[in-house]
Parts: sequence; structure tokens; C-alpha cells
Amino acid sequence: MENYLIATAVFGCIYALLTLGLNVVWGMAGIINLGLAGFFAVGAYVSALLTLKLHVPIAVGLVAGAIVAAASGTVVALITARLRGDYLAIVTLGFSEAVRIIASNEIWLTNGTDGISGIPGPYRGQITPELFNLLFLGIVVVAVAVVMCLAERLRASPFGRVLHAIRDDEQVTAVAGKHVIAFKVKAFAVSAATMGLAGALYGHYTSYIAPDIYSPLITINIVLALVAGGRGNNYGSLVGAFLVVFVLEATRFLAPLAKGLSHVQVAALRELIISVGLIVILRYRPTGLLAERRPRIRLTDDKPAAAGS
Repeated sequence: MENYLIATAVFGCIYALLTLGLNVVWGMAGIINLGLAGFFAVGAYVSALLTLKLHVPIAVGLVAGAIVAAASGTVVALITARLRGDYLAIVTLGFSEAVRIIASNEIWLTNGTDGISGIPGPYRGQITPELFNLLFLGIVVVAVAVVMCLAERLRASPFGRVLHAIRDDEQVTAVAGKHVIAFKVKAFAVSAATMGLAGALYGHYTSYIAPDIYSPLITINIVLALVAGGRGNNYGSLVGAFLVVFVLEATRFLAPLAKGLSHVQVAALRELIISVGLIVILRYRPTGLLAERRPRIRLTDDKPAAAGS
């Protein structure tokens, strides 16, 4: 039971990284991105291949996964720079599916649908499974803490304020002299790098990755986490990510209680519970559990006080 709880916490941290990455482009800049499963997969495959075939250190694989995912995000952002709304959503979703299809068919590189197994983990095999789980939990907690600090700095920085301005009114931001496309590309790169890091960590923890893992369901869960937690709020991203993981894991125990239902029906019931939960949250908390707090600007009167006043 202890190992199960630790594993759940690890997956919660990985979901938190994905949600923080999505919050940069969607929560701060208002750019719809449904291709996060693709960036998640890119980071996982790059790190796995480097550590398995070239025997590079795991830390180098993690960094490489984040960098290649950031490069992929830059390319996608340049291609979709002038797209908005549904068109942007469709193209980014198409990128995610393209990555999954390539991973399924390029057997020489990714081993196809059989996936890649034996991905090394830090000290895996040298310490007990219990210690490995604790060690990896510490690693992902540090990763989430670092990304969270950087995301908060980004939100409060001039760069973050420009992203908020793009979200509120892109044309006004351009008239104000800001290069909107350049900011969008940078936001996409930062977001994709965070998702790639999450993917690399996932691969090194589970020691196995396959194309089926990176289905659109991951994107749906992360979007759900961000909406439930609060768009634009990094702390809300964390709350939403762990809430979704908790619900996903807690509903696993419905099988013994739902007598007379098949495994497929129980899986459908789990998705129904999650959907109803989202509807309830949006009904009573439309801005999420932790709504974004916009900074207040004090307007001061700079005129000198009148004589004798």
C-alpha cells in the first residue's frame, strides 16, 4: 500500500509538470494547445533512446528530452503562428497524433507498438524498490518545485505580463509595439520543454514507454486539471493535477462495489464520475478552485499639492 501511495504521488507530480506547462500557453497567453501528449512523448522517447542506445547519463537524457521537446514546440508554434481557436486546436492535436503514429510505425527506432522497455532509472537494481520509489519521488518533487518557482517568476515578469496582454487582446498588444508572434513562439517553447521533461521523468520511472500511452486521453486529463484548478494560476495547476490523479486512482476501487458491471462498464463509469465532477466545479467555480488573481495597479496623483492644503 505504501508503494502504491508513493507511485500515485510520483504520477501526481508528473501531471503537475504537464499542467504547469499547459498553463504557460493556455492559462497565461490564451493559446489553445491540444498537442501536449506529443511533447510528452517526444521527451520520453528522446531520453529513453539516448540512455539506452548511447548510454548517456540520465540527467543528460532529461535535459535532452526537454530541449528536443522545446525545439518541437518552436516548430509547431511557427507553423501555427497565425491560427486561432478551433483551427489551432485541430493542428496541435494533429501534431500529437502524428508523433504517436510515427512512434508506432518506425520500428527501427522506437520498436513500434511493442514499446521500449528496460529504460534505466536512478540506481534501479542497486537499491530496493521501496527506496527507488522514495528516491524518484524526491526527484520529481524537486523538479516540480523548480518549475513552479520559474513559472511564478515568469508570470510576474514583463514577459508574463505581455503573455497576459496577448490573451486579453492580441491586436492591442501588437499596436503597443510587442512582437506577438515572437512571444507566442517563446511561450510554446517553454511549455513544450516542461512537458518534455515530464515525459522523460515518466519513462525513467516506469522503465517502459509505448505509443498507446500517449493517447488523447492524457491531453483531456491535463486540460481538465487546469480548468478545475484555475487557468492562469500556477498554484491552481498543482491543485488541479493532484485532484485529477486522486480521482483517477480513487475510482479504481469502484470495481468491487459495482457488482454486475463489466470492466469496460466500470471504466466508463470512472470517466462519467470525472465528467460530472468537472461540471460541478465549473457550475459553482467557473474560474476554477483557485481563480487567477490579477495584479492591482494603484493610480496615484503625481500633481503637487496646492499651497496651504
